[in-house]
Amino acid sequence: MDLVLDVLDTNLLTPHVYPTSWKEDDMTRQFTTLMVLMNIGGVVLYLVAASLNYYFIFDHRLMNHPLFLKNQIRRELKVALGSIPYMSFPTCLLFLAEVRGYSRLYDNTSDSSLGIFSIPLSVFSFLFFTDMAIYWIHRWLHHPSVYRYLHKTHHIWKVPTPFASHAFHPADGFLQSVPYHIYPFLFPLQKYVYLLLFLFVNFWTVSIHDGDYRVPESLKPYINGSAHHTDHHLFYNYNYGQYFTLWDRIGGSFRTPSVFEGKDLIDEAMQYQLKKGKSGQNGAAENGSTSNGVRHRKP
Repeated sequence: MDLVLDVLDTNLLTPHVYPTSWKEDDMTRQFTTLMVLMNIGGVVLYLVAASLNYYFIFDHRLMNHPLFLKNQIRRELKVALGSIPYMSFPTCLLFLAEVRGYSRLYDNTSDSSLGIFSIPLSVFSFLFFTDMAIYWIHRWLHHPSVYRYLHKTHHIWKVPTPFASHAFHPADGFLQSVPYHIYPFLFPLQKYVYLLLFLFVNFWTVSIHDGDYRVPESLKPYINGSAHHTDHHLFYNYNYGQYFTLWDRIGGSFRTPSVFEGKDLIDEAMQYQLKKGKSGQNGAAENGSTSNGVRHRKP
């Protein structure tokens, strides 16, 4: 995160915002900047990623499903936007430790004994480590003694939209993000790669809530995508993984997604809407109305 601070300090904060007496390496200044950055940047990243997905990928027919809540998107936004400021505080403490040199982040591939080959190795190990750690954290959050206090908030959304991706209890959201932040304290990682992985994680989190179940046939047994995570929201105790199905298979919590077995939420939504339409027609006929239209909820 020091790369981002350097750009902000050079082009904005030092010449135009902070007094010259407040040095760039002052810890209080760094933490203040990180808090502003994470609150504004975090909200913007969430809204942009979720909105793009909602308008261009998310299947709006899912909003006709009987389990889709009234004013759900507004409620998802309220929870997410209310939680981000609280999640940002402990996150910024970890970022501050990185900025002040306590992590194993490095600037150039020449700083690694593996050179350019350190990049693919780091990406693979980051995904493996975070997937493993999030699986066990997520599974712990489903323990009865914890679930109702922390993780239940996220499971309000049985048929989630992309806006549910960050709609967590603050403690829940932070706990599931911890593996991303502790990785560079445990393993060497190039700084630009870390920033790109940070962005990837956010977009991936949005994508597994978007109801787009398309996965290449050859990858279906291995990738924990939206189909798997949708079943997690519906059935609770399955498919805890973040990217892969490995740890669910090891931990005995893997469930083949319903949609892969021909049970499609979209079909259920359309059948429900059709039944509503027929019910409405019957009611209108009984009341002497000539209307026979089916009213669809706007996306």
